[in-house]
Amino acid sequence: MFQLRWLWSNMKGSRRNYIIALCLSVFCNMLYITAPYFQSQIIDTFISNDNAAENMRDHSDLFYKLLAGMIGFTLLRTIMQYCCNMYYEKSSQGMIYKMRTHLFRKIENQDMEFYNKFRTGDLMTRLTGDLDMMRHMVSWVIKGCVESISLFTVSMVYFFTIDVPTALCILAITPCIFIITRRISKEAGPAYRKVRETSSALNTAAQENISGNRIVKAFAREDYEKKKFTERDEAYRTANIKAAFVWLKYQPWMDIAAGMLSVVLLICGGYFMMNAHLSMGQYVAVSGLLWAVSNPMRQMGSYVNDFHRFMASAAKIVEIYYEAPKIVDRVDAKEDKPEGEVEFRHVSLDIDGKRVLDDVSFHIFPGEQVVIMGPTGCGKTSLIDLIPRFKDVTEGEVLVDGVNVRMRKLHDLRHSVSVATQDVLLYSDTIDSNIAFGNSSLEEEYVQECADLAAASEFIEKLPQKYDTIVGERGVGLSGGQKQRISLARALAMKPSILLLDDTTSAVDMETENYIRNSLENRLDFPCTKIMTAQRISTARNADKIIILDGGKVADIGTHEELISRDGYYRQIYDLQCGGEEIA
Repeated sequence: MFQLRWLWSNMKGSRRNYIIALCLSVFCNMLYITAPYFQSQIIDTFISNDNAAENMRDHSDLFYKLLAGMIGFTLLRTIMQYCCNMYYEKSSQGMIYKMRTHLFRKIENQDMEFYNKFRTGDLMTRLTGDLDMMRHMVSWVIKGCVESISLFTVSMVYFFTIDVPTALCILAITPCIFIITRRISKEAGPAYRKVRETSSALNTAAQENISGNRIVKAFAREDYEKKKFTERDEAYRTANIKAAFVWLKYQPWMDIAAGMLSVVLLICGGYFMMNAHLSMGQYVAVSGLLWAVSNPMRQMGSYVNDFHRFMASAAKIVEIYYEAPKIVDRVDAKEDKPEGEVEFRHVSLDIDGKRVLDDVSFHIFPGEQVVIMGPTGCGKTSLIDLIPRFKDVTEGEVLVDGVNVRMRKLHDLRHSVSVATQDVLLYSDTIDSNIAFGNSSLEEEYVQECADLAAASEFIEKLPQKYDTIVGERGVGLSGGQKQRISLARALAMKPSILLLDDTTSAVDMETENYIRNSLENRLDFPCTKIMTAQRISTARNADKIIILDGGKVADIGTHEELISRDGYYRQIYDLQCGGEEIA
């Protein structure tokens, strides 16, 4: 079975410990027959025997040896069981650590398309609950199956050595167990797949509401979200109940079948004893070890349930375990730091079957400041996403320093291209750490310099701990403009060859925007090509080149003076924002 082979492949490095644990499990269960054996010898020799008193007087040393053997083997089994459990724990924890690390790295290296396909709550479920099910499979289900099979087998072999007819009578009950187990297996699979799906939906609902709590409160939708979460919770509860009922429906039959063993032993064993075919000691030994046959029967249904839970979780993990990113390094990719020249040659881009960019061509020289403008949905963000290869073109090519971005190493390319977006994500860390995110070894003085360039130093200095202030999750506690300025400082701290600003100053006032624009034009101490999307004429006025997008196509290219001199989108925006008057 693929899932089990896949599980075994992930135990590389822990297989030795696991094999030792399995062997110890088998050996420990073999030792369970020692106590009944010694017990039967003591009963038949020193209790139920007609010469019991004489045997005790003449062979008391044998009595103490048998007693010591029973205690000694029990102690040995206890110690070995402890060692066995430690090996199981060590191997399962080693496996789960390896799997979780691999999965996180796999998720971290995925393309943006991957995150559009998988929801955050679903990914969290796979990294937590589903992975815990893998460990449960290794450290409990497989362990339990091995122990049950070995205990059942050893016990039945021992019963056959004691008395074949008695053993056959006990063995005759087992087919009933397997019939019931098969019925459980048939119904449990779909039930636990449903549990897995509803669990993922519940976690997704919780994650989205917690991360978006400000929006919920802003629209007073608490009651609506509570109702929606309750519906997901109810679906999860219902799925769990249905899955539990699969086991509960058949559990009484399992208990009846296991309980029948005692009845069979009482009737058959009692009959054989009365006919002197079975001794008292042998009967006690079989009776004392009967649990070793009934318990595995009772546990079988539980293991089948857990196995199907494992199968449902494994299917979800495997789905992303082998998910390969489409945007990867070529083996002949070039390694160097770009200087900042960008060229689009007949670039077209399709997303979900829809053409977003169509035959886009333009050329940007190193050090230029270029502004991309156009109506909402015209493809501005998609265009700049092509430069660091967040997306790949459908047709045409994007070149940086004359080299197709597909022929560059992703790490070198993205290390040289800094991005600041309108929708800012700040980590729950200090402001200093957020600005130095791209290079944690930056000196504090340079972090503060970048904050000053981004017009962020003034408000940071007013915070209680200044640059050591911990910002909340996603920057909660800071205004939109403050977050944008920290995001810009973070981008500048990398000293990029190409700086991409996606409407980064949309949430700041005009005075702050002028300060930032002046910093980008006159105060940078490193060469940098600046490409920004914008809606404000004030942002585009001093640009070396303005590119107008409309419907995914380049509608016009020129400077501020050139574009206002002819009819088009830019002239319309200029008239609306400036009333035909030049702005400072």
